[in-house]
Amino acid sequence: MPAGGAEACANCGRHGSETVKLKNCTACRLVKYCGVDCQRAHRKQHKKACKQRAAELKDEQLYSRGLERPGGDFCPICTLPIALPIDEHAVIKTCCMKRICRGCSVAALKRGMLDCAFCRTPMKPDNDDDNKLGKIRTRVKKKDPEAIDLLAQKYCNGELGLQKDMQRAVELWTEAAELGSVDALYNLGLAHDRGDGVQQDKEKSIQLWSKAAMQGH
Repeated sequence: MPAGGAEACANCGRHGSETVKLKNCTACRLVKYCGVDCQRAHRKQHKKACKQRAAELKDEQLYSRGLERPGGDFCPICTLPIALPIDEHAVIKTCCMKRICRGCSVAALKRGMLDCAFCRTPMKPDNDDDNKLGKIRTRVKKKDPEAIDLLAQKYCNGELGLQKDMQRAVELWTEAAELGSVDALYNLGLAHDRGDGVQQDKEKSIQLWSKAAMQGH
């Protein structure tokens, strides 16, 4: 920066004034330019520092605004974080798509509560695939993002009598992510990283994972 604290164009050195409007480099915000021509002329010299600072800014955004755990990792009954790995310490209730910790599930059974511990829906045997799939589809029709993500997983793995269909899974994950599912964001990242059901795009996968990480995934 020139003497006196006046800002100047990083390429030509012109000071900012009422007639010379300086603009930040949008990627790194380290330097200013008086115009597009100067920015282009300075690009080769500035490229390395710009790229490094842009990466630092991205990391700062990721780590300063991110969450430690997503909301779905907390039991809606006791409100405590569910121990990892989640699948071993919680169960998803397909009637309401809530993930209930096993502690609350056991406590409800001990009190003689045979209905869903969260929404009180009468629980029927959930042994057959058609029954499970029907419950999930009911929640999908109500635009439940977690149900849509779960249905996508079933298409991905070819479960509950569904044929494996990665394109359909990607469509569902995209919808679920738009509705707020963090797991869907992560799963979409995997699909783009592997080129599974969608054209492989490593850069896109990193963007999706970054968004998921900022929300606690």
